[in-house]
Amino acid sequence: MDLIGHGIDLVDLEELRPLVDDPAGHFLERCFTEAERTSAGDGPNRLDRLAGRFAAKEAVLKALGTGFNGSIAFSDIEIQTLPSGAPNVVLHRDAAEAAASLGIVRWLITTSHAGGLAIASAIALGA
Repeated sequence: MDLIGHGIDLVDLEELRPLVDDPAGHFLERCFTEAERTSAGDGPNRLDRLAGRFAAKEAVLKALGTGFNGSIAFSDIEIQTLPSGAPNVVLHRDAAEAAASLGIVRWLITTSHAGGLAIASAIALGA
Protein backbone atom coordinates (compact mmCIF):
# COMPACT_ATOMS: atom_id res chain seq x y z
CA MET A 1 0.00 0.00 0.00
CA ASP A 2 1.12 3.54 -0.70
CA LEU A 3 1.15 6.31 1.87
CA ILE A 4 -0.98 9.15 0.49
CA GLY A 5 -1.27 11.43 3.49
CA HIS A 6 -0.79 11.82 7.20
CA GLY A 7 -2.45 14.20 9.62
CA ILE A 8 -2.20 14.79 13.34
CA ASP A 9 -4.20 17.06 15.60
CA LEU A 10 -4.28 18.05 19.27
CA VAL A 11 -7.37 19.38 21.07
CA ASP A 12 -7.47 21.14 24.44
CA LEU A 13 -10.50 19.78 26.31
CA GLU A 14 -11.10 23.00 28.24
CA GLU A 15 -11.24 24.99 24.99
CA LEU A 16 -13.74 22.49 23.57
CA ARG A 17 -15.91 22.29 26.72
CA PRO A 18 -17.96 25.50 26.20
CA LEU A 19 -18.77 24.45 22.63
CA VAL A 20 -19.87 20.99 23.72
CA ASP A 21 -21.84 22.34 26.70
CA ASP A 22 -23.68 25.00 24.66
CA PRO A 23 -27.37 24.29 25.34
CA ALA A 24 -28.30 25.19 21.76
CA GLY A 25 -26.14 22.32 20.54
CA HIS A 26 -25.10 24.04 17.30
CA PHE A 27 -21.48 22.88 17.53
CA LEU A 28 -22.45 19.28 18.23
CA GLU A 29 -24.95 19.16 15.36
CA ARG A 30 -22.55 20.85 12.93
CA CYS A 31 -19.48 18.77 13.78
CA PHE A 32 -20.74 15.32 14.77
CA THR A 33 -23.13 12.84 13.21
CA GLU A 34 -26.06 11.60 15.23
CA ALA A 35 -24.28 8.25 15.64
CA GLU A 36 -21.17 9.99 16.99
CA ARG A 37 -23.19 12.04 19.48
CA THR A 38 -25.00 8.91 20.65
CA SER A 39 -21.78 6.89 20.90
CA ALA A 40 -20.15 9.61 23.04
CA GLY A 41 -22.85 9.05 25.66
CA ASP A 42 -23.71 11.35 28.56
CA GLY A 43 -21.26 10.17 31.20
CA PRO A 44 -18.14 11.75 32.65
CA ASN A 45 -16.00 10.68 29.66
CA ARG A 46 -18.24 12.31 27.07
CA LEU A 47 -15.97 15.33 26.56
CA ASP A 48 -12.91 13.05 26.16
CA ARG A 49 -14.71 10.97 23.53
CA LEU A 50 -15.93 14.00 21.57
CA ALA A 51 -12.51 15.67 21.75
CA GLY A 52 -10.85 12.52 20.41
CA ARG A 53 -13.31 12.36 17.53
CA PHE A 54 -12.87 16.07 16.81
CA ALA A 55 -9.08 15.68 16.73
CA ALA A 56 -9.51 12.65 14.44
CA LYS A 57 -11.67 14.65 12.03
CA GLU A 58 -9.03 17.39 11.90
CA ALA A 59 -6.30 14.79 11.34
CA VAL A 60 -8.29 13.25 8.47
CA LEU A 61 -8.72 16.69 6.86
CA LYS A 62 -4.96 17.21 7.07
CA ALA A 63 -4.29 13.77 5.58
CA LEU A 64 -6.63 14.64 2.71
CA GLY A 65 -4.50 17.74 2.16
CA THR A 66 -7.45 20.09 2.48
CA GLY A 67 -7.41 21.17 6.08
CA PHE A 68 -10.60 22.87 7.14
CA ASN A 69 -11.28 25.07 4.14
CA GLY A 70 -15.07 24.91 4.13
CA SER A 71 -15.56 22.52 1.20
CA ILE A 72 -15.68 19.46 3.48
CA ALA A 73 -17.98 19.57 6.49
CA PHE A 74 -16.96 18.00 9.78
CA SER A 75 -20.07 15.82 9.53
CA ASP A 76 -18.70 14.42 6.23
CA ILE A 77 -16.10 12.64 8.36
CA GLU A 78 -17.51 10.10 10.79
CA ILE A 79 -15.40 8.44 13.45
CA GLN A 80 -16.98 5.16 14.46
CA THR A 81 -15.94 2.80 17.20
CA LEU A 82 -15.43 -0.80 16.11
CA PRO A 83 -16.52 -3.64 18.42
CA SER A 84 -12.84 -4.00 19.38
CA GLY A 85 -12.89 -0.39 20.64
CA ALA A 86 -10.65 0.85 17.83
CA PRO A 87 -11.65 4.00 15.94
CA ASN A 88 -12.64 3.74 12.29
CA VAL A 89 -13.02 6.42 9.60
CA VAL A 90 -16.14 6.53 7.42
CA LEU A 91 -16.33 9.33 4.85
CA HIS A 92 -19.47 10.84 3.37
CA ARG A 93 -20.27 13.32 0.59
CA ASP A 94 -17.40 15.73 -0.25
CA ALA A 95 -14.90 13.95 2.01
CA ALA A 96 -15.58 10.63 0.27
CA GLU A 97 -15.16 12.31 -3.13
CA ALA A 98 -11.85 13.90 -2.07
CA ALA A 99 -10.52 10.57 -0.79
CA ALA A 100 -11.59 8.75 -3.96
CA SER A 101 -9.91 11.35 -6.15
CA LEU A 102 -6.65 10.80 -4.23
CA GLY A 103 -6.96 7.02 -4.48
CA ILE A 104 -7.38 6.48 -0.73
CA VAL A 105 -8.66 2.99 0.00
CA ARG A 106 -7.83 2.57 3.69
CA TRP A 107 -7.35 4.64 6.83
CA LEU A 108 -5.22 3.98 9.88
CA ILE A 109 -6.36 6.12 12.78
CA THR A 110 -5.67 6.34 16.47
CA THR A 111 -6.79 8.65 19.24
CA SER A 112 -5.71 9.17 22.82
CA HIS A 113 -6.36 11.60 25.64
CA ALA A 114 -4.58 12.53 28.84
CA GLY A 115 -3.79 15.62 30.86
CA GLY A 116 -6.67 17.63 29.44
CA LEU A 117 -5.65 17.00 25.82
CA ALA A 118 -6.90 14.72 23.05
CA ILE A 119 -4.69 13.72 20.13
CA ALA A 120 -5.35 11.86 16.91
CA SER A 121 -3.26 10.63 14.02
CA ALA A 122 -4.71 9.63 10.64
CA ILE A 123 -2.82 7.89 7.85
CA ALA A 124 -4.39 7.66 4.38
CA LEU A 125 -3.33 4.66 2.30
CA GLY A 126 -3.79 3.94 -1.38
CA ALA A 127 -3.66 0.66 -3.30
